[in-house]
Order: sequence, then C-alpha cells, then structure tokens
Amino acid sequence: MKHTLKITLWLVLIFFIAQIIGLSVTNKYIDHKKTALTGNIAFEKLPYNLERPEIKESISYIWIMVGVIAGTLILLLLIKFKKMFLWKLWFFLAVFSTTAIAFAAFMNSFLAAILAFALALMKVYKPIAFMQNLTEIFIYGGLAAIFVPIINVFAAFMLLILISVYDIIAVKRTKHMITLAKFQTKSKVFAGLFISYNKKAPTAIKAMKKIEKNAEGSEKGKIAVLGGGDIGFPLIFAGVIMKGLMLTNTEIIGFLKALIIPVCATIALLFLLIKGKKDKFYPAMPYLSAGCFIGYAILAMM
Repeated sequence: MKHTLKITLWLVLIFFIAQIIGLSVTNKYIDHKKTALTGNIAFEKLPYNLERPEIKESISYIWIMVGVIAGTLILLLLIKFKKMFLWKLWFFLAVFSTTAIAFAAFMNSFLAAILAFALALMKVYKPIAFMQNLTEIFIYGGLAAIFVPIINVFAAFMLLILISVYDIIAVKRTKHMITLAKFQTKSKVFAGLFISYNKKAPTAIKAMKKIEKNAEGSEKGKIAVLGGGDIGFPLIFAGVIMKGLMLTNTEIIGFLKALIIPVCATIALLFLLIKGKKDKFYPAMPYLSAGCFIGYAILAMM
C-alpha cells in the first residue's frame, strides 16, 4: 500500500467529494429551462463577463492538450530560471478565477469573488492544510464550468486517452512530472490534494518544511498528494456525460446517473493506492481513465 490506510481513505474521500461538488457546480451552470424548451443542452453564461473558448467540440481535446503541454513548458522554464514569484502569481490567478466561478454558482457573484480572493491569498501565502484541500474541492468545479460546454463525448474520451498517455510519459519516461511535483512542494504552493503524516503541522508550509528536515522514509516527514489534473480530468469527463444525460432525464436523475462515473473513478484511485508501493511515483490518470470508461459502460447498459 502506498500510504497508510487512514491517509489512503482521506485521499479517496476528498477526491470523491471534489467530484460531487464539481458536478454540482457544472449542473448549476446548465440552463435547464432553455434545455427543456429547445431540446438542446444550453449553459448559463460565466460570471464576470468571462467567455468560454470558441472552438469546435469535436476537436476541443486537441486545444486542451496543447494548453496542457504549453503550460508545462512554461512552468519548466520558470523552474529553470527560478522565477518563484511568477509561479505564485500564476497560481494565485488560477485559484482566484476558478474558485470565483465555482462559488458564483451558489451565491452572489460579488461575494463569490471576495471569498475566492481571500482563499486564494491564504492558499498562496498561508496555506493551512484544511484550507488547501477545501479550495481544491471547488477549483475543478470552476474549470468544469468553463470546459464541459465546449467538449462532446468523443472529445472527452480522446482527452482522457491522450492525457493518460501523457501522464505515463511524464512520470515514467521524461520524469518531468516528478520535477514539477517537487518544485511545487519546494515553493510551498501545490496544485492538488495534500495530506501530511505529521499531525502536529498546522499548515501545509510547516508540513513541507518538516519533510525537508526529516530523513527520507521517516513517517513524520511524509506527505500524501494527488495532482490537480487527476481530479480535474475525470470531473470534466463526468460533466460531459452528465450534460448528455440531462436531455433524456430529469435534473435529479441525470445528476445521480452521472455520479456512477465518479464512483468508478474513486474505486480506481483506491485500487491504485492499495496496489502502489511506498516512495514510488505512479501515473494516476490511466487508472482514473479506466474507472471513468467503466462507469460510462455501466451507464450505457442502463
């Protein structure tokens, strides 16, 4: 087992909660009245005058992959030239914008922006462990609200396949994903779930400092992490499937059916964490993608 049973269950639980919240955010942006009237899925506009990319749904996966690769190259350049401030600024803006979109699904957009701004500041400059994971739960719902409307089922499948292949290459071959993970840990700013083995570390920063001081293999110095992409891509896939279900089901039934995919993805994550060995890096997306595909197959048989 890669982590202790307790840590494993916490990671899996938070992952599943993030999927539920993310689908809830996505569902809030579906215009159900217009969808029922026209027979075509319709989405509400994003708040703050933000616009979704204008690209064809069938080839959207290509542009998203280009964006992933371009973002990775930019971050690697920031690492090479030690531009820590630019990374933190980029991270702050990403957290602020996505959480603001997610919060605006449930509250006044002005209040949502204020809350998102405060949490983004805290996440970057004083990352309390609880708040680190709380914001992660909402970030990917904001991303899904942006990207789900511009992706169809074919593109969703292709995106998971390509991102899984990329994850394998990035972890097993080039190993630059490991470099990115270590850099984020060193910068005290991490995109993803973060659970420390050190119960006495009240903040993510102190937990990370504890890691640097402890000898390798020390339980007190260990952390359990799950990258943001491992949360976001399965959620986007589930969101795309959910919007299709809304055309033939009531809102509640469509939402509940869509949850089958996160359930299967969560089981796949649990399998990986149980199968994995300590102190080894694994590409999670192939397992999560398989879970998503199994969930889709179950839905297709219903």
